[in-house]
Amino acid sequence: MQIKRIAVFCGSKEGNNPVFQADASRLGMLMAMQGITLIYGGGNKGLMGAVANAVMDHSGKAIGVIPEVLLEWEHQHEGITELHVVKDMHIRKKMMYELCDAAIVLPGGNGTLDELFEMLTWNTLNIHNKKIILLNTAGYYKHLIAHIEQMTAAGFLYEDWRDRLIVLNSADEAIAFFC
Repeated sequence: MQIKRIAVFCGSKEGNNPVFQADASRLGMLMAMQGITLIYGGGNKGLMGAVANAVMDHSGKAIGVIPEVLLEWEHQHEGITELHVVKDMHIRKKMMYELCDAAIVLPGGNGTLDELFEMLTWNTLNIHNKKIILLNTAGYYKHLIAHIEQMTAAGFLYEDWRDRLIVLNSADEAIAFFC
């Protein structure tokens, strides 16, 4: 299956390592160059803003989905191809999943982890079978990966988590995986 639209889940903050923003920007540029549409949270701040701005700066397409409650926090992006303002977070996630062919998870906070684990759970339950890449930029997710390994060792996962979640270390690796 050809990947035409990738959902990118990431922080509405930049984080304190400049590599996070650089990788987000590189991902956006590479997506635009490959003709892959960005599906994302609709904000113009943090890593969300970085990936969307890079897509738009390289003549790509970006579709944002932002819930009403986050309009003030994440500041909706006014310069993207399409922006959907939805009622709540559940509708946001559902719409993003429906619009994408695959997902890439960049560094982020609680919301990013919520999006990762919901998509991963839906994948495990065969609600969808979309590829999910965890972008371990600068080792950001090393502790989460260790915890998932612990969940496996403790007998709480039904299958090898690597069958559902692909861990890569750079935007270049992620785009090469799909192209």
